[in-house]
Amino acid sequence: MNEQTVDLIVIGAGPAGMSAALEATERGLSVVVLDEQGSPGGQVYRNIQQADARSRQLLGRDYEAGAPLVAKFLQCAARYLPNAAIWQVTPQRQVHFLIEGRAQILQGRHVLIATGAFERPMPIAGWTLPGVMTAGAGQILLKNAALVPQGPVVLAGCGPLLYLLAVQYLRAGVAIEALVDTSGRKDLLCAWRNIPSALRGWRDLLKGLQLLAELKRADVRHFRDARDLRIEGQAHASALSFVSDGQDRTIRASLILLHQGVVPNTQISWSLRLEHDWSEQQLCWIARRDSQGETSLPGIYIAGDGGAIGGAHVARLEGRLVGLAIAARSGKLDAQQAQRLAAPYRKALRRQLAARPLIDALYRPQQQNRIPADEVIVCRCEEVSAGSIRQYVELGCLGPNQAKAFGRCGMGPCQGRQCGLSVTEIIAAQRQVPATEVGYYRIRSPLKPITLAQLSTETPLTQEPV
Repeated sequence: MNEQTVDLIVIGAGPAGMSAALEATERGLSVVVLDEQGSPGGQVYRNIQQADARSRQLLGRDYEAGAPLVAKFLQCAARYLPNAAIWQVTPQRQVHFLIEGRAQILQGRHVLIATGAFERPMPIAGWTLPGVMTAGAGQILLKNAALVPQGPVVLAGCGPLLYLLAVQYLRAGVAIEALVDTSGRKDLLCAWRNIPSALRGWRDLLKGLQLLAELKRADVRHFRDARDLRIEGQAHASALSFVSDGQDRTIRASLILLHQGVVPNTQISWSLRLEHDWSEQQLCWIARRDSQGETSLPGIYIAGDGGAIGGAHVARLEGRLVGLAIAARSGKLDAQQAQRLAAPYRKALRRQLAARPLIDALYRPQQQNRIPADEVIVCRCEEVSAGSIRQYVELGCLGPNQAKAFGRCGMGPCQGRQCGLSVTEIIAAQRQVPATEVGYYRIRSPLKPITLAQLSTETPLTQEPV
């Protein structure tokens, strides 16, 4: 068996990664797809192969639409390696990963990071109590194992996923005590200027209206413009308190699901020291890319929600465009062919992105849920509060990396995934400077746990046996 150098290494088998692999293999490139999950689909199409007709109906048409893509991906010429945990990617396009307990390394001529997004943390009082989860975690249990909560549930926060999960739970027979929406009139006023251009993406807007209509028909209590959220309880969450329409309210529940949108998973891109920009529209860090998805490091590409939040359809289109760009770079297509093939994808991409500014404005996370009060824990791993971070700033701390030295903030098992954005914004607000001036954690390898024994026996990935 010989060591491999492949044309394209794809990290992630979600809609962007699968689409890029399909396009690249169709153009004659050698492709290896590494995915941490046990089956392809990413978060949006999670477990689609095993989902029965009832589950697909419950989860909706957008979920079911992933089945043909997954089937086509599994039949293409790409080598697919599930359950592969990426612990390092180097600027020389070497990818180090763990699979079946073994450390292996793969060299690529091009690398596509298609790791998608994760939920934006929502640090409010009581969010660390048992009985509190994210909406995304609730949906993972629903998709992976058809598990639904038994007791009364409260969903709180903002964003399309909150409404989608509420509708999916209703279809599954879950008792939803209330939907507590932190978006409100002010967000609507800020978003109105984006409505004309958003009409080009009317299909996505219609889906959102249909979800709201289904919730209304089910007579789910829907509180809007909620402020001052607090989870009550001692050893376990027991209720959610908040202010809505000028009234103090408390709703009892055995499970509280929080959500305020998703943000790009930038762990790999930060570890590669790629150039990033702070997006005021999406309130997160975004790796800098050109129109073909290539980053500030030649040969490293990003597609899908890992680059900027756009949804599954955008991810598919961006994956196709990256596949074409790499095929052209590899001499499989000339410039004119690549432009001609890319044209319909770019047209569809513009249409899909038309509604994004409106969605981002409508569901903009409230400042008090991103930059919390002093007593609220921000770094869950090391139990560092927002007040402690503000004290670090008063003592001379200028950014997240210095916060590690002041109080181990961001040094726990999650490596800053849960606290990074909040720490950036807290320090920026306290210093009264833009987030760009504050920066982010310096992410280092290993990105995932690896033992010394595994590291010492790392071997190159060999070709598949004939």
